[in-house]
Amino acid sequence: MSAYDQTRIIPVILSGGDGTRLWPLSRSLFPKQLQPIATDRSLMQDAIARLSGPEFGAPIIVCNEDHRFIVAQQTRASGSEGAVIVLEPAGRNTAPAVALAALIAAETDPDALLLVAPSDHLIADIPALHDAVAKARVAASQGHLVTFGITPSSPETGYGYIRRGDLLAAAPGCYVAAKFVEKPDLATAQSYIADGGYSWNSGMFLFSARSFLGELQRHRPEIDRLCRAAIAARQQDIDFVRPDAETFRAIEGDSIDYAVMELTTRAAIVPVEMGWSDVGSWTALWDIGPRDASGNVAVGDVLLQDVTRSYVRTDGPLVAAVGIEDAIIVATADAVLVTRRDMAQKVKDIVATLRQSSREESVSHVKISRPWGWYQSISKGDGFQVKLICVDPGAKISLQRHSRRAEHWVIVSGFAKVTRGEAILDLGPNESTYIPIGTIHRLENEGTEPLLIVETQTGGYLGEDDIERFDDQYGRG
Repeated sequence: MSAYDQTRIIPVILSGGDGTRLWPLSRSLFPKQLQPIATDRSLMQDAIARLSGPEFGAPIIVCNEDHRFIVAQQTRASGSEGAVIVLEPAGRNTAPAVALAALIAAETDPDALLLVAPSDHLIADIPALHDAVAKARVAASQGHLVTFGITPSSPETGYGYIRRGDLLAAAPGCYVAAKFVEKPDLATAQSYIADGGYSWNSGMFLFSARSFLGELQRHRPEIDRLCRAAIAARQQDIDFVRPDAETFRAIEGDSIDYAVMELTTRAAIVPVEMGWSDVGSWTALWDIGPRDASGNVAVGDVLLQDVTRSYVRTDGPLVAAVGIEDAIIVATADAVLVTRRDMAQKVKDIVATLRQSSREESVSHVKISRPWGWYQSISKGDGFQVKLICVDPGAKISLQRHSRRAEHWVIVSGFAKVTRGEAILDLGPNESTYIPIGTIHRLENEGTEPLLIVETQTGGYLGEDDIERFDDQYGRG
């Protein structure tokens, strides 16, 4: 059976965001959807898992170019066979991202049903989700563009709302989506709750590739034209589909809601209660987390005394808090966030300030993922840097050289195959080698266990851009 057989629903998982509201845990190079926020899997892996099974085909994942290797690694680790990973040349919001996926699916089956799902949401009640998808499938097969409306539990002002219209006679459990409304003020949100006919806008959709592309062409023909041109000129790069970058960057970005759903006459809604959260702030994690008797959520090495209704998390050092209430405290290896719970949405403003100052803390953690493993800076000073490097089993760094720095490698654990100029060395724990400036070299792990080394760099310039690659299995220049 083809991955895009019309009897199966194709998940389209959107993974393009950078999660600024969950800083300092979320960074632009390693955002929240790629991290284990609620389980021991990343949010993206949780999304893949809940949209797996006999009724679903292989997913199409649309992601940022910078995240491609992490996305590919996590997708493989999820056991998702046949997944297609589409790399957005630039962020252009959800309508173009979904159009790319729809065009790829339509090449095999124009009537394939696409279930669009953000990668960074939490859903606690998976059976309720699948039941809602089964209801929506009937309407989507009839040409409707179906959105999933979350039954509101409070007058939330941070979400958009959808007003339900009449029932669709031929699709039990589905309604006409009568009106999309923006994030309201508190009084308006309270009136929506009292009315009973409104749902939160989940950002999840089910429709056929044909229906979506037809409506996009009708209402936003320029987005449709440029997406078609970008896909027609695409390139296949290892695990990735690369739409033509110049064409795609010419698109004026827009969301599915603005570009299609608010304009089409074929919009429908399935209301559902499924324990949904968009994980849009640290307060959202406090809302859904396991609380102690004082209303606190504590994650990591945390010590609390006379603390109430707070979220305290550490991924590194011990965090001790005394005599506070309604607070958010989050500590990573290189940054600490402290804020009131009711100010948690303002964290994105801190990230904007960091970016304006070109601070690395907005971009990456001290532990940096690479397609071959990871590295972490341990110490850095004038003319030197010390890193801890982990090379995954079967992986290798590119054949490369540096023009402004030398490197000294000490094997901590595992076994290394080292190319150093014309020499090939096999090194084990407590053995070392020196890579002079300008020497072509490579580090490989041919074993079955991770290879861990300490690297000491010395030289006048230690930036990551001092690298000339001669051979790289990951397609980097």
